[in-house]
This record gives sequence, structure tokens and C-alpha cells, in this order.
Amino acid sequence: MKRRHWVRLDNVSNIFPAARSDVDPKVFRLGAEVDHEVDPALLQLALEETFERFPLYHAVLRRGVFWHYLQDSELQPEVTAETEQVCAPLYQADRRTLLFRVVHHRRRISLEVFHALSDGTGALWFLTDLLTAYTRRRFPGESPAADELAEQVRPGASERPDPPPAQIGTHPGAQAAEEVHELTTDSFAHYFRGRRRRRAPSSHEEDFTREAAPAVLTVEEAEDPEALQAAGGEDEVPPAPRPPRRRTHRVRGTRTPDNRTRALELSMPAAPVLGLAKAEGVALTMYLTALFFEAIRRTDEGALAGSTMAASVPVNLRQFFPSTSARNFFATIRVEHTFGEGDDSPGAVARGLQEAFSAEATPEALERRLHRLIRVERWPLARIVPRPIKDAMLSVINHVNNRSLTVAISNLGRVTLPAPAQSHVGRMQFHVSAVRPQFCVISHDGHLTIGFTSPYVETAHVREYARLLTAAGIEVSLAAARTTEEELAGVEP
Repeated sequence: MKRRHWVRLDNVSNIFPAARSDVDPKVFRLGAEVDHEVDPALLQLALEETFERFPLYHAVLRRGVFWHYLQDSELQPEVTAETEQVCAPLYQADRRTLLFRVVHHRRRISLEVFHALSDGTGALWFLTDLLTAYTRRRFPGESPAADELAEQVRPGASERPDPPPAQIGTHPGAQAAEEVHELTTDSFAHYFRGRRRRRAPSSHEEDFTREAAPAVLTVEEAEDPEALQAAGGEDEVPPAPRPPRRRTHRVRGTRTPDNRTRALELSMPAAPVLGLAKAEGVALTMYLTALFFEAIRRTDEGALAGSTMAASVPVNLRQFFPSTSARNFFATIRVEHTFGEGDDSPGAVARGLQEAFSAEATPEALERRLHRLIRVERWPLARIVPRPIKDAMLSVINHVNNRSLTVAISNLGRVTLPAPAQSHVGRMQFHVSAVRPQFCVISHDGHLTIGFTSPYVETAHVREYARLLTAAGIEVSLAAARTTEEELAGVEP
């Protein structure tokens, strides 16, 4: 019998199977709108080609005695017409299933991924290859020449592979290095397991634009000095004491009838919104976050003067620590603003958020945090605790973390696709299942799309968000997936 290859879940991914629920199945969606009705047969062929290029996506998630792990499989994916709600559950603990799906509806092609498998950047690589393979079949006369193809190789492709397994410490019981490589590298282990290495700052790091990778988890740092010392952290510089954390305003509402994710989408031209952010001297993510705080303040009666609103903003670690792995490789930074203590205009709030974010989004600060996290994971006691107990503990940590946030944000930034996909794809979409309000940002071909998700049926804050943009001179269009019983019955709410 053939022995299947496996790898342990990377550090961040451990939280997703432990914290998933009916409300938040830890699934995210990336989509693209093409300029014609999707051909399912050609899309299936494109999926088979792309699937071969991403061995990681062959994996199923299994439960071990001590940890979850990814195991190679012989399952094959099939494209299907879209019949389920946005970000419907994917992982089922009692079934061996692939951890992603590809669906189509009219002119839309969507990729949905269980977050334990990959982050937004890794999934975007997969979707990019899928769209490229599909459009080359759909428009064979527009495929670029061979020399042009070589210039379009994206990071993570087989032509630009991950580091060899021997360099990253994959499981010693694996059969052969090149075969283990099929499940790709754990970049957390590669960079942060072991003693810290000092890195010289580069111009790239200085120019870091803080675009976000998709994720919703903030991993708390280990702050037990004795534990850190036992784990070999005696040479660590003690972190500065943190100011006491204020009570965070949380959005509440009416749960959707069957726990499906409430998804709404705002579309607008990208350039004028970037101009608004630039005029305030902040990154787009911080400007849009400040607008969200303002929309909540205007529509939520519980958001009184003195309320503190907090956002979780993920950072794509590949921008600091080069990696071509499609697995999760991100950290998150929490930023907040307390209203009633000064200038509460969106511009002033955005500048305050930007200042706080910039102080944390440095290679040195991120490296310190992640080293501590890895050491906690490698404590001997943590390694021998059975998985069900670990899952329960991670679920509690996730719950506590959620209570400290008003919103979570993901920004994949501006996407450029290889030819001929670039000329046949218009708007792209990005949504994440959420246990609290969340919004995700992506732009392509001059179109900026903001995907709002929530476990609640109420949408007043999204409408107010659109009004704020419209008042600033931005032309906005709003689309919503049917969620309530009345909407599903085809009746306007």
C-alpha cells in the first residue's frame, strides 16, 4: 500500500480547525468576473491543469493525537455551478474532502478555500493560474509567445519553487525530499523556529506598503517571563509594558436564519479612493478602516462618546521574509481609536491608525512576536497535550480575541493577471466568513471592490459606508447576496 505524505499544520493554521463553527466555518472566497458566460468544460480543464501545479491543494486535513496535519490525497476537484451561499463550510472532520472548491455563476469564477490550507496570497496564486489557463483555452489566439510566458512566472510557480525540504526541517519520517516538497514548506518554521537571525534592513522593507493578506486571527503573544526563559528566551529584551486595553465596542445584531454569511459588495473606481487616502497621508487600508469606524459610530446606538473601536489588520510576511510557499504566512496587528478624546474626523482617525500600525509593522517587531509564538508552540508540555485539549484552548483564545475587535480587515491590494486573463477579467471579489463584521479589499483593472461580511442580517453600517464614499465624490454600486428568508423567497426586504 502506498504511504501517503503528510506535514503538520503550520503555526497560524492550527487555529482554524479549532475555532471553526457553524457561524464562521473559516472559509474565504476569491472571485473574478470575466467578459463572457463561463464555459464549464473549459474551466474544468483549466482546473485540472492548475491542480497539477499546486500539490498543496491535493491535501486533506486529518486529526492526529497531538495535532492536525495535512495529508496528500488522490482526490480530484470538479468545477460546479454555484448553488450554496458565499463561504459555505468546506472542512468536515469525519470526511476526507479537498479543502477548496471552484464554482461558477454566469460570468463569475470563484475559488473558496478553507483557511487552514492557505492564506489569501497563496489562494490568489492558485486563482491567477486558474484564470490564465482558462482564458488561454477560451481565447487560444491571444496566448502570449513562449518568451513572453517566461516573463510572467509568478512567485510560487513550479519554475520558482519553495526552498528544498532539507533546508526547512520537514518531518523526518517522510519518504523522499522531493515528494515531501509536494505539500510545500512551512515558512513559519523556516524563519522563526530556532534562534533569531538579524537581518539588514532593505529599501524594500522601508517601502513596505502594508497591504494585507487575508486572515482573521490575532495570535496573542506569550508573556510569561518564566516560560520564555525556560524556552531559551533569556537573552530577550523585555518588551515595554503595554497600556491597559480599553473595552472595545462590538457590533451586535440579529443572526441570519441558517447561520449563512451576510455578504455585500461595494464596487467603485480605484483611483479616486486612493487619491482620498493619499490626501490624508495614509495607506488605503487605514483610510477605509477609519471610514468603517465612522459608519459604525453613525449607525450603532451603542457606539457612544468614549467608545473604543479596534481592527485586526493582517500583514503578509512574505514582504519581509521572502517565501514562495502558498501556505499561511501572515501575522496580524491590532489598531484602535477611542472617540471623544480629540479629533474624530475620518482623516484624523486614519492618521492615528496609520501611526500605530507603522510602529508595529517592522521586520524586527514582527520577528520578535513570532519567535515568542513559535516558542510557546514548541514547549515540551504543549507538544504532549492531546489535540482535543489544544483545540479547546485555541477555541477559547480565539473567542477572547474576537471580543477585543470591532472589525477585521483584509486587503489583497492591486492584482495584475498574465495575458490573456488580464484583458478578459474585470472586477475581482474577496469575502471571508466572519464571526463579527469584516471587510475585504481587492482591486483589478482600475476597479476597487470591498466585500463586507457579517453573521448579522443588519446592513445599516454598510449603507452608511457607501454614503460616506458618495459624499466624498466616489461613484459606488452596491450588490448583496440574498440572506434572509424574505430575500431568498425573492421578496424585497
